[in-house]
Amino acid sequence: MKKNVELLAPVGNFECLKAAVQNGANSVYFGGNLFNARATATNFDYDELEKVINYCTLRNVHTHLTLNTLIKDSEFTDAIMMAKRAYELGINALIVQDVGLAQILMKLFPNLRIHASTQMTIHNLEGVQELEKLGYSRAVLSRELSIQEIEYICNNSNIEIETFIHGALCISYSGQCLFSSMVGGRSRKSR
Repeated sequence: MKKNVELLAPVGNFECLKAAVQNGANSVYFGGNLFNARATATNFDYDELEKVINYCTLRNVHTHLTLNTLIKDSEFTDAIMMAKRAYELGINALIVQDVGLAQILMKLFPNLRIHASTQMTIHNLEGVQELEKLGYSRAVLSRELSIQEIEYICNNSNIEIETFIHGALCISYSGQCLFSSMVGGRSRKSR
C-alpha cells in the first residue's frame, strides 16, 4: 500500500511560517497562546490566527493548530472557543492531547480533522487502533520508536501516521513534558 508523504513544519512566528512555506512545507503546525505544550516558545495570539491561516490557504499549505495540553474543567470553554475560531477561519486540523476535549470537538465539528498529539505517548499498534475507533484521523507517534516499529504500525493501521524526523528536549520519552517543565521550564507548567 502506497503511503503519502507530507512535510509538516513547526512554526512559532510569521518569519518561521514564511520560511517553512517558501521552502516547500506541505503543512505547518503552530500553537496559540493557550493550550499549547510549548508555553515559553513564541506562539501566535488569538487575533493572528486569521493571518496565518489565510497566508497558508492562499499557498495550498495545510494548517494544524496545537491544543496539546491536558485541559482542566475550568478551561474547556476557552479551549472550545479557540477551536471554534480556528475552524471558522479554515484550519485543516487540530492536534489534541486531551481525549475528553477531542471527543467534544469531534461532535461539535464533525468535518474537522483531529490528530492525536505525540503528547499522548502512542507507541504501538494497539494505541493507534484505539485512536482510530475513537475517531481520530491521524496519530502522531512517540519519537522514540524505531523505523521498524513505525513501519509495522503504518502497515497495519487505517489512519494517517505522523512521525518526527527531528527531536526536541522530549526526545527521550514523548509526551512526558511535565517533567521537562519542572527540569527546564520549557513546557506548559501544571497549575
